[in-house]
Amino acid sequence: MQAVLIAVVVAGYAMFTYVSDRSQAEEAAGRQATAVARSVADSPSVREAIGTPDPTASLQPYALRVMRDTEVDFVTIMNPEGIRWTHPDAGQIGRHFLGNTARALKGESFTETYTGTLGASVRAVTPIEDDGRVVGLVSAGIRVEAISERVSDQVKALFAVAAGALALGAVGTYVVNARLRRHTHGMNATELSRMHDYHQAALHAVREGLLMLDGRFRVALINDGGRELLGVGEEVVGVSVADLGLPAPLTGALLASEPRVDEVHLTADRVLVVNTSPVSGGERRGTVVTLRDVTELQSLMGELDSERGFTQALRSQAHEAANRLHTVVSLIELGRAEEAVDFATAELELAQALTDQVVAAVSEPVLAALLLGKTAQANERGVELVVSEDSGLDDGLLPESLPARDLVTILGNLIDNAVDAAQGSMRARVTVTASTDGDDLLLRVADTGDGVDPAHAAQVFERGFSTKPAGPGGRGLGLALVRQAVTRHEGTLSMAASGNGGANGDGGAEFTVRLPLRSAAGAARTSGGAR
Repeated sequence: MQAVLIAVVVAGYAMFTYVSDRSQAEEAAGRQATAVARSVADSPSVREAIGTPDPTASLQPYALRVMRDTEVDFVTIMNPEGIRWTHPDAGQIGRHFLGNTARALKGESFTETYTGTLGASVRAVTPIEDDGRVVGLVSAGIRVEAISERVSDQVKALFAVAAGALALGAVGTYVVNARLRRHTHGMNATELSRMHDYHQAALHAVREGLLMLDGRFRVALINDGGRELLGVGEEVVGVSVADLGLPAPLTGALLASEPRVDEVHLTADRVLVVNTSPVSGGERRGTVVTLRDVTELQSLMGELDSERGFTQALRSQAHEAANRLHTVVSLIELGRAEEAVDFATAELELAQALTDQVVAAVSEPVLAALLLGKTAQANERGVELVVSEDSGLDDGLLPESLPARDLVTILGNLIDNAVDAAQGSMRARVTVTASTDGDDLLLRVADTGDGVDPAHAAQVFERGFSTKPAGPGGRGLGLALVRQAVTRHEGTLSMAASGNGGANGDGGAEFTVRLPLRSAAGAARTSGGAR
């Protein structure tokens, strides 16, 4: 299409120029003939020769000389009746002039195109006047064939320029097309349009978030899933990632120049798996980011971990129960029935006392079950888990806006971290407090571990930070999830660093959570938190 367009434009311009040049050449020939004819008519020698008996004798050589000097094809001098005195062909002298003379006889000069003895010509006819009286006529002209020859030289140059312009345009079109094909990977306009349609359909169809950043880390493209997962609006295109208001760790991952693979990051109410891949083609052109929402998956994994813990605790208790049962049976076989009854009664009272203590302090069934399971787990690891005397949480006190799942996330993660910290310490103990304080639910977990360095107090709640060795599943997610759940319900989370003394008076670290029991503006949102 570009080549055809260039050819049409060049051909049209060449035709227009040819017609214009021919018209201008004919006008120029008419002006030249008029100037020559008037010069001859105004010559005194011509008027003098007309008065002689034989005007041809002096006028014919003069006319031939004028023709040669002015490059006209003929100069014809004639009497008022049109009888020629001069002519390029001597045989035409004395014959009648072929052409119009009426206007010249009236004293007017004019030009016309007429076919005479020399063929078609552009001629000028002017009167020769003497004291106001027309004594003769002069006609000077240029053959149309000669005019065409003049134009043909210009036309040759014109078409040479047109051919050059067409060739240059064709080469330019080829170069531009080749460069365009290279940038579009050989796809034509139809294929690009079809790919764009598929591209738009795919962007809106996938549930995962897709984010494309340009070389300056500005949002170049984002799909519906990406807007939902990041909590941003439609006006973010062209905005820098640093200005989106995302959590600092997530912003750092998006701004990183190296690829990120399956990194877990937290937003206000979601757990996201982030993958980044730079787009390069000799230079950095941007970054492709994919986002997956694993909030529910993380929740299920947390619940699975809890169930595994409960299962291990039950297996351990079953093992202990089997040992106790074997002891009772052995005492009976030895004939010591009274001692067997006393042993069994003491073990039953001990187990019942622990259950009564927990249920008396926390009658909320979910939290009570959690505390009993964590107590057994802690005991297996050599840590004593106790519920403080200040605890008191009745069944039915928690509002619907504060689901049990989030409480399990908060308290379960705090207890797990506390048990990890206290394990191996002197008189290893974890103290849990669950009570109400006015309109707030108060949860406090203290341990006898080494505590937290005050220099790290601001980092312990960030995803990925941990003072424990890295495990196969990664570390540093529990407290980040606790903070996410607490923030979602407009609560507060604080920590007493090492040296401040826990509730048990043995040092360590103490974490305190306050959650409003009454409905708040953001507490009614559906819980998506996970342990």
